[in-house]
Amino acid sequence: MEVVTAVLLIAVPVAFNLAFFELGRAFDYPNILRKESDEILRRFAAGGSGLILRWEALLLSALAMLPLVALVAVALGASASLTAAAIVVGSAAALVQALGLVRWPFAVPELARRYVAADGPDAAAKRQAIEVTFATLHRLLGVGIGEHLGYLLTGLWTLLVAASVLSTSVLPGWLGLIGIPVGVALLIGTLEFVGPNEERGWPLAGTIVPIAYIAWSLWLIALGVGLLLTT
Repeated sequence: MEVVTAVLLIAVPVAFNLAFFELGRAFDYPNILRKESDEILRRFAAGGSGLILRWEALLLSALAMLPLVALVAVALGASASLTAAAIVVGSAAALVQALGLVRWPFAVPELARRYVAADGPDAAAKRQAIEVTFATLHRLLGVGIGEHLGYLLTGLWTLLVAASVLSTSVLPGWLGLIGIPVGVALLIGTLEFVGPNEERGWPLAGTIVPIAYIAWSLWLIALGVGLLLTT
């Protein structure tokens, strides 16, 4: 089981970052998320099936966290309460991330097709209605569920795993210590669109999040390598 866990700890962040890189190359992700709906929908429609498959790959990499969080908790063998908390919070993190992403391969393609195909005297009204629908999905599923709840739960899971590492002897304690600032950085990211920053976002949080996710990915890989070395 430790070997399977270690392989997933390495493979999942690699898959996530490959999908992320491909979306950045093909769709200017994540910068495109802060553009106007008109630009996003037109660029999405122009991306075709290749862009949809890239989004599907990112969605599947988020769902791959579901078995990973359970295996990590069991492999570390911390106390029953810490193990249960890590599994519940980690599973919730994977699900909200997936829910935030699922609109892209399924809802957005239909909206984009209707948007670019709008014609006739009521074309402007049709596009405006589609823009409102897209913006609502974008703010609710993307900003609210995928980003806000996703960062929150992923940060909490990171801290729980770090605590599990520190409370056991399965992995070196310094790996647990590294996880603490990474988890805190992800928690700070939850404040990007909260309170006075709700409309345009908090630039500091927006800058921290991508750095935190790179550090988080490297940390997961380090955990996987550490498990491999102990087996």
